[in-house]
Amino acid sequence: MVEIKVVSQRSKKEVGSFATSSTTTVGELKKQISSKTKLGTERIRLAVPSKTSKLPNAFEALGKDSDLVSKHVGSDSTLYFKDLGPQISWSLVFICEYAGPLFVYPIFYFLSSLIYGTETPKSFAQKVALVCYSLHYIKRIYETIFVHRFSHGTMPIFNLFKNCSYYWGCTAMVSYFVNHPLYTEAPIERVYLGLGLWIIGEVFNYICHIQLRNLRPEGSTERKIPRGLLFELVSCPNYTVEILSWVGFSILTQTLTSWIFTLMGAAQMWVWAVGKHKRYRREFGDKYPKSRKILIPFLL
Repeated sequence: MVEIKVVSQRSKKEVGSFATSSTTTVGELKKQISSKTKLGTERIRLAVPSKTSKLPNAFEALGKDSDLVSKHVGSDSTLYFKDLGPQISWSLVFICEYAGPLFVYPIFYFLSSLIYGTETPKSFAQKVALVCYSLHYIKRIYETIFVHRFSHGTMPIFNLFKNCSYYWGCTAMVSYFVNHPLYTEAPIERVYLGLGLWIIGEVFNYICHIQLRNLRPEGSTERKIPRGLLFELVSCPNYTVEILSWVGFSILTQTLTSWIFTLMGAAQMWVWAVGKHKRYRREFGDKYPKSRKILIPFLL
């Protein structure tokens, strides 16, 4: 038996010492800590000092709950504890953040006289934009309920307000200008080009999500190397084609705010993709294809 000392990551005060064996998992240790702290296991994060970060007091969270504690503990037998705060399910957060745009975007389309003080006939591009924007988030909600399998059951409740503010606020920003009475429609060729890119992006995004779902049996947190189609070229093709989809939307609407939303989303997806690419390489080592890029085939 080994006594593991658990210390608060912030205050450095000792939470307690817990008896573990060579077969004790991270999840089992969390249950012991939960019994003492009266916090749910979903609020408990265990970490060790980072060996790679150059930042002072940087920590790396332990892996899956099924990992053995002995795999992570160093010679000092110390782990660092952090209370993640009140939690909420990933699926509920996703449904709330995606449902908002389905209500916010049509407000500017259908209530033009109330918002802008005047009513003008909607152009073909404005009608297409309404359909594209709505279908994107209907697809997102469908995938959240029926497709995605989350490796983590919960996230901090603060993320609900942060994520909803982003999606709902950006939707208002985009819709206000796309549906404005002074909106100028792009040439029809550009509208069809943008629509074509949007369709390609959405279809391949769904295919990527199905491929990721099929990697993980229901109820499992097991990770495997994604294979097939665009996954042979980049680590996160689901982000690649989603960016393509929003580029298409921006082309067909030709508004500055659509491009701003696209660039904001692309920047965030790049950060996520870099993190996932590094995690794949760290987790699978030489088994992970060396030629596979992060987000842009053959380049980045």
